[in-house]
Amino acid sequence: MAAEYTPPKVWTWNKDSGGRFANINRPIAGPTHDKELPIGRHPLQLYSLGTPNGVKVTILLEELLALGHGGAEYDAWLIRIGDGDQFGSGFVDVNPNSKIPALMDRSGPTPVRVFESGSILTYLAEKFGAFLPTEPAARAEVFSWLFWQMGSAPYLGGGFGHFYAYAPTKIEYAIDRFAMEVKRELDVLDRRLAENEYLGGAEYSIADMAVWPWYGALAKGWVYEAGEFLQVQDYKNLQRWADLIGDRPAVRRGRMVNRVTGELSSQLHERHEASDFDTKTQDKLIPAS
Repeated sequence: MAAEYTPPKVWTWNKDSGGRFANINRPIAGPTHDKELPIGRHPLQLYSLGTPNGVKVTILLEELLALGHGGAEYDAWLIRIGDGDQFGSGFVDVNPNSKIPALMDRSGPTPVRVFESGSILTYLAEKFGAFLPTEPAARAEVFSWLFWQMGSAPYLGGGFGHFYAYAPTKIEYAIDRFAMEVKRELDVLDRRLAENEYLGGAEYSIADMAVWPWYGALAKGWVYEAGEFLQVQDYKNLQRWADLIGDRPAVRRGRMVNRVTGELSSQLHERHEASDFDTKTQDKLIPAS
């Protein structure tokens, strides 16, 4: 049994934290190296990775394009966070917090930076007048569930996911603590979806796009290999909703963008044209062995 840890009076950074992301964790902000970001030809420039937070934005962009909003055309550039791309000077200029996703809107005379996934979803929904109700009560409901996800997902990712899947040692207290909270969150969603087709009510919205990449993926057993552990199949209403969202063609495309894991046919490392989904997935680019 590991010796009990007694925190010092003042914490100092004198060793790696351990775990999967130890090589990029640090207690200071700012760039580590000079590197400008590429700029494509479309109005919107996205710098991201196909994690749940990144997928939120690519889903919305693909949904906007499916509705015919040509101004939502975008270049999606791959940011490999495991390699520290998010600490390059150009990326830090767009997001001083060094987290994906980050967006530059170059459609106007002055470029606009937008960072944090919830902020990007709101910005784009308002810019294009889509997936966000205008009626005050309905709008408030969508925002409530959008910000529910912002407040809840850290317990799922940084809490449960870290200690269950990524930490260098299995700590029973930490896993139990966060498993209990994630189960509670799943129950919150299941109860809401027992009474409503979508999280905001009767209409599909940015709330669904924010929650699905985290909790829909968890419900389908796609993250942390924790489906059996959390008995996700018991949340029937959540399962119904997860399938409903996951079957949307724009969601399927959005999930492919900037993805670097899974089947090669599901990985579109960068997206610059709609045709890239047919011609530039990794199975098309990597010669068969």
